[in-house]
Amino acid sequence: MNEFRTRTDQSASWSVFLIFLRLGLTSFGGPIAHLGYFHHEFVSRRRWLSERSYADLVALCQFLPGPASSQVGIALGLSRAGYMGAIAAWAGFTLPSAIALILFALGISSYAEVMPAGVLQGLKVAAVAVVAHAVWGMARSLCTDTMRITMMALAAIVALLAPPLWGQIGIIMVAALLGLWLFKPARDATLDALPVAVSRRAGILCLVLFFVLLAGLPVLAQLVQTHVIAVVDAFFRAGSLVFGGGHVVLPLLQAQVVPSGWVSNDAFLAGYGAAQAVPGPLFTFAAFLGATMNASAPAWIIGLICLLAIFAPSFLLVIGVLPFWERLRHHQRTRAALAGVNVAVVGLLLAALYQPVWTSAIYRPQDFGLALIALVALMFWKLSPWLVVICSGVAGWLLSIAA
Repeated sequence: MNEFRTRTDQSASWSVFLIFLRLGLTSFGGPIAHLGYFHHEFVSRRRWLSERSYADLVALCQFLPGPASSQVGIALGLSRAGYMGAIAAWAGFTLPSAIALILFALGISSYAEVMPAGVLQGLKVAAVAVVAHAVWGMARSLCTDTMRITMMALAAIVALLAPPLWGQIGIIMVAALLGLWLFKPARDATLDALPVAVSRRAGILCLVLFFVLLAGLPVLAQLVQTHVIAVVDAFFRAGSLVFGGGHVVLPLLQAQVVPSGWVSNDAFLAGYGAAQAVPGPLFTFAAFLGATMNASAPAWIIGLICLLAIFAPSFLLVIGVLPFWERLRHHQRTRAALAGVNVAVVGLLLAALYQPVWTSAIYRPQDFGLALIALVALMFWKLSPWLVVICSGVAGWLLSIAA
């Protein structure tokens, strides 16, 4: 019986890895687009969880520091196949871009030599369609009356006008308070459970370990004063203290690695450019920075250490919080607050659809036309996002030739 269970768990973990590997190879467009890919794959297509449960999970990960899309992926893998599923989801989604950036650091001088002109533009346009499709689907499910639609619109407006970090956190907090005041979920409302094979004791242990490492690594770095410990400390803090996703972490990383002499500013900017051209989470930029450093250990090992250090807080926080979150989200007052937060999350996605997704991709009528075709392919032809992404990249290349 135990052998059968072990084989079943391994099979589930392998399945999770393959699904996320495909997403890791095709998910261009940044964290907001990644949430759109996840929505299509796990809500619309595979039915792993409901629209509301997915929105609740996204809302939770918006509260936590670190890369929200990667944390959603870790949580989905954890719910599907336990701890190994969480690792499998992260590895599948993260390793393609991490390997590409380490190879770039080891000698690829320009990603433009590998990627034909126009392909990157086509991939950005595909991200517009993916995000628009996700916003439409979530809005139809979560913004069901005049009050919710109004809150969504106001959240989008404030998100566009306010500073990204504190504006996002403030919007979510205010939306939670408004949800407590305005919304009255039915007492018999049922939610499909998000299975989490994590005990409360394990959750508490992970949260304690997170805070111990956050406080202890700087002390250890001062006492030991070795390059590896200093690097782990810098990248763990970067993954622990940044809200708002990958782009927000860049100033903090630059302040850590450039003045210290670990990475030159030119190399930092070149790596950031390369990170825009690969799929998957932007936090894999840490792998490039590690592989660029002059260290006694092989470059790819330092790159892997930096990658693990910056994502470690996400694992500890997701595993630590989920056991309590699953219980809290069933309480009536928590559901009322979540209703407000979910509406705000749709507003934040709507704002992100404009800035930076739309503004960084739609420059010409041809771009708008390609985005419209991609959106129709997703919404009405029911094509898979990865196929739409590939076709958009090819179309972008053809448009660049014709120009």
